[in-house]
Order: sequence, then C-alpha cells, then structure tokens
Amino acid sequence: MSKPLVSPYITPEGHERLREELSYLWKVKRPRVTQAVAEAAAMGDRSENAEYLYGKKQLRQIDSRIHFLSKRLKEQIVVDRTPGDTSKIFFGAWVELEDGEGNMQRYRIVGPDEFDPGKGYISIDSPMAKALLGRTEGDEVVVRKPGGAATFVVTVIRYGSSEVPGDEE
Repeated sequence: MSKPLVSPYITPEGHERLREELSYLWKVKRPRVTQAVAEAAAMGDRSENAEYLYGKKQLRQIDSRIHFLSKRLKEQIVVDRTPGDTSKIFFGAWVELEDGEGNMQRYRIVGPDEFDPGKGYISIDSPMAKALLGRTEGDEVVVRKPGGAATFVVTVIRYGSSEVPGDEE
C-alpha cells in the first residue's frame, strides 16, 4: 500500500471549518449559482451569454470543491486529545522557537488542510514540523531550508486550541 501524499490528521477546529465550508457550498452557494444559471439560460442564446457561461464555470468550481471536501472529510483523522507526554512535540502542539540571533517564532503543528502562515499554523508534512516532532524544551533543532540549514532551540511546548500558547481552553 502506498503512503498518502498528505497526512490525514486534522484538529477538531480545522475539521469543523471544512464541514462548515462544505455545508455552505452545498446548501447556500450552489443553489444561488444554479438559480442564476437558470435565469441566464432563460434569456436565450447561451453561446454568447456571459452570465450563463460564467455561472456554468462557477458551478464546475463549486462542484469540484464539494467533491474534494466530501472525499477529504471521509479520509481525515480528527486528533481531539492531548498526547500522553506533553513534554514532547506532537500533532497539535504550539511551539516557540528561538533562532541564533534571539528571534522568537511560534508555530502550531496542524494538518495540511489547516496550513495558515498568518496564524503560525504549519503542516505536519512540512520540513519544520518533521524536524520538531518528538523534541522537548531545550532541544536544538536543525531544519533544512532552501537557503541552507537553520538552527533553532525549542523554548516552549503547549497544547490546546488557543491561538496563544499558555491560554489553553
């Protein structure tokens, strides 16, 4: 059996966001676009009807996303518990790192469907997350980057869905 290209893991929050997106697309957006396409089709010649052509394109995109989400949600494994050893970095951990110049960086290891650099969410499949898994506070971590290797020291490990380490729910 071949290994999947992306990890199936997801946080409960990420899983809920994808379920909400699927529901919105299926129950709200698709019916609206379908209605708009029907109205545009009623106007006559479809070959030169921009609203009709655009609507059909939108429907294909929506249907493609619905198909993807339906399949992906079935494949996912929701990780909804804290690991037994919270002194180590595992899926769902918030991690603070210090680089050689004393700069601090904060990341949360999440599933590939939740990757969001703006929030500091990194995919468990990323080189950074792979280098961090299993590490403890005080460990030095070397991460291979396109520009060369970078070294960090793990300063904080926390668990919980809060966006600020230490503010667990």
